[in-house]
Amino acid sequence: MNSTDIYLDHAATTPVDPRVLEVMLPFFSERFGNPSSIHTLGRDARTGLGWARDTLAELLGCQPREVLMTSGATESNNLVIKGVAWHHRLNGTGRNHLIVSAIEHHAVLHAAASLLPHGFELTVVQPDADGIVQPAAVGDAMRDDTSLVSVMYANNEIGTINPIREIAVLAHQRGITMHSDAVQAAGALPLDVNELGVDLLSLSAHKFYGPKGVGLLYARRSTPLTWQQHGGGQEDTRRGGTENVPSIVGMAAALMLAVGERAERTAHVRVLRDRLCDHILEHVPDVRLNGHPHQRLPGNLNVSFAGVEGETLLLNLDLRGIAASSGSACSTGSTEPSHVLTALGLSPDSARGSLRLTIGKNNTSEQIDRAAAAIVETVERVRKLG
Repeated sequence: MNSTDIYLDHAATTPVDPRVLEVMLPFFSERFGNPSSIHTLGRDARTGLGWARDTLAELLGCQPREVLMTSGATESNNLVIKGVAWHHRLNGTGRNHLIVSAIEHHAVLHAAASLLPHGFELTVVQPDADGIVQPAAVGDAMRDDTSLVSVMYANNEIGTINPIREIAVLAHQRGITMHSDAVQAAGALPLDVNELGVDLLSLSAHKFYGPKGVGLLYARRSTPLTWQQHGGGQEDTRRGGTENVPSIVGMAAALMLAVGERAERTAHVRVLRDRLCDHILEHVPDVRLNGHPHQRLPGNLNVSFAGVEGETLLLNLDLRGIAASSGSACSTGSTEPSHVLTALGLSPDSARGSLRLTIGKNNTSEQIDRAAAAIVETVERVRKLG
């Protein structure tokens, strides 16, 4: 098995920060109780769960009761899309229409599409050529029967940052609920839900150096939402199932570190990202930078190479100990070109020749220089062979 020396796929997942793991470990052993149990071990676990909820609420600028623990952003997004739609259907409000952007994660796009056979209506708003979802385009799609607008805070493939607050203002003027998938934004952008103006916001811990399999949904108390997972009385009867206390505690610790160290982390990865970008654009002909050149996440670089298949490039880089991706990790194995890149106007061939490089807090200048040289050499060799 090849060893990975340089990891440049932090948009797919991040390693658990050792400080986060240290906080989690007691809840696997001496504090292992079920937080719904009334004995000492249960109360101890419930105390940890309460600390996590209070911490997350403080970091998001909301009330603890507005933080719902989930298995990750996919569950959170599904709960939002289906929960809002079915609330309006069951309560006979006549709001049968939803709006999402074309560059959303499939957890949003597929959840929205699943409602169509049930008579719901959907408008998919296209981004501009730089991958930004413009407020005017979303506003034009709004109707009197629109129940929900869902636009991601920052894109997982091209890193573009959307004007969420401006879109939320337009939505609220029409009495429409506003949701944002903020998975990629955590640790890189401000997350105060009141400043963003959102009613619902999704996060996943493994994107900011926390554990996999845990996430949250911020849900403003007045938001119309029909809960989807029935069972016991956990999460104030909103989501049945015994809480994953070790991971929830880890998520809170990871977000606390991410928010506290945000300025330092973003400055670090931005310098490395620009270093990598400059080298590639200078030394590789027929290359395109995908997404907005400046209005993007500090650690994200997405480029397309003419005449090169992305998967071929990835496999060759992997043999050299460099881990990257060609798009969303959740779409690996798909033969279809990236829906995000084609929404920007790229041809299917150009989209298939893309490379996503996402830099993390532990990457070094020396690693970036090695990766840059390897990418240049690999593209040149693959083109010659092609």
